[in-house]
Amino acid sequence: MIVVPLGVASATPTAVRHLPAVALWREGSVFLFDCGENAQMRMLQAGIKRSKIECIFISHFDVDHYSGLIGLLSTLQLQRRDKPLRMVGPKGLQEYIEWNLKFSDIEIGFEIIFIEVEHDTDAAVVIDEEDYIVEARALKHRRFCLGYRFQEKDKPGKVNAELANELGVTKDEDFKALKNGEDITLDDGTEVKSVDIVGHPRPGDSFAYVTDTEYCPNAVKLALNTNILYHEATFSDSLADKASETGHSSAKDAARVATEAQTKLLVIGHFSARYTNPHVLLKEARDGFYPAWLANELRPIYTDPSHERGILTAKVELRDLTKSNDSRGGGGRSGGHRGRSGGGGGYRSNDRGGGNRNFRPRRSSGGGGGYRSNDRRSSGGGGGGYRSRDNNRSDGGGYNSRSNDGGGYRSRNRNHRDSSSSGRSGDNKWNSDSNRSYSSRSSYDDQDRF
Repeated sequence: MIVVPLGVASATPTAVRHLPAVALWREGSVFLFDCGENAQMRMLQAGIKRSKIECIFISHFDVDHYSGLIGLLSTLQLQRRDKPLRMVGPKGLQEYIEWNLKFSDIEIGFEIIFIEVEHDTDAAVVIDEEDYIVEARALKHRRFCLGYRFQEKDKPGKVNAELANELGVTKDEDFKALKNGEDITLDDGTEVKSVDIVGHPRPGDSFAYVTDTEYCPNAVKLALNTNILYHEATFSDSLADKASETGHSSAKDAARVATEAQTKLLVIGHFSARYTNPHVLLKEARDGFYPAWLANELRPIYTDPSHERGILTAKVELRDLTKSNDSRGGGGRSGGHRGRSGGGGGYRSNDRGGGNRNFRPRRSSGGGGGYRSNDRRSSGGGGGGYRSRDNNRSDGGGYNSRSNDGGGYRSRNRNHRDSSSSGRSGDNKWNSDSNRSYSSRSSYDDQDRF
């Protein structure tokens, strides 16, 4: 099984996060858990064929979890789908779908099989196939909400082919019968027992989808001994009161469920838009359970990486430009590496007013800035110094200079206007900390902590 997060936002999308949706790929079939706005586009971008959807599971009727349904159904109709589609969710799902299709005058050419769960149901098996089963359980939210567990049934053990050949087993139907646990009798009268040829059954893989809930026993039951638990982590524990008020979980709650359920892997998602850096939530989850991962949109999570890697390949890569270090404005690489200022800026230059404003921009209009230059009003033409941070530079700075002009090693004088060739001359002092000031940290700086 391959799990692909398509949208990891909570309530509202952001520039880089989409509304809730998770795709489960299994042996060429796709199972979609929730269908937020733009889910079908994210499937396309993830390299998942929408025509392969076998079933859609809706957790509850908060708009962010089902707002992409009608658009997806319309697309399937335009693609001339002809095989049935199963849709599972709380009572009312069928009424919603049929009303919208009628309102939009969309005539579906394939059968939709609705499987609805009554609002007073605690647990129910919603799908039972030959090789897998899906269980739904009520969670603890402000409105009726379902969590799901996708469980493969135990797989037959491996056949000892060498021993089978020695005993005279050659026919395919005999091998199949033995794998199914049946004893057989060969043409020469030899009886071959399945237990002698076939190894112990192998447990099937499992996946639990738990979202929009406070901590509750049913969440633990759904996640018990799963290969992958996808659990919401809308807030950090510092906002535990907010989580309880809105019927959500913190990252700490997700870790608690994973620990009690003894899942093999915890994946957290459904992040509040207030967390521009979800690694804060990941750290909290890992303090309570390991291994824990962040759900990254379009990044597959494998139950068997050695065989599944490469099956699904994303068609696009979504980049947050506010975290980019690439240079796209102004001159080349002269005076340093990957400059961001007008003419050959320095590596990770943070000058305000330069060509690129992707990362804490600062003004700069002069020549090449230094390595990690933080100059604020550079106007001269000379090359900036290594880690130069002058605020009022008028000419070229020296190595690690933070003074006005040709400053000495690690000088931090902000307002020195007189040209000086030595860091020890004039008002500059070696390693001086006079008039020191610092810019505030942004949320992106926290990425470096983990």
